[in-house]
Amino acid sequence: MGIKIDFDKAVIITQQRLREERKPLLEAQDVLFMRATEQNMDTTEIVAEKQRLRDITNQVDSMTTVEELKSASCEE
Repeated sequence: MGIKIDFDKAVIITQQRLREERKPLLEAQDVLFMRATEQNMDTTEIVAEKQRLRDITNQVDSMTTVEELKSASCEE
């Protein structure tokens, strides 16, 4: 008898893992944003990266296999 995986639980675990993975990345982008703002520099790329990181957990909703969940990452 094989191991049965609860896919719904796997989705939740993957979303939590991604949230933990992105936390320091978002914090680093916040620092870059503040520095850019202080220097009146363009923040377009920083804002786009922050949004990409925020949206990272949404990708999990369209995944259909455990392999996809395992490979989900905040890396581009």
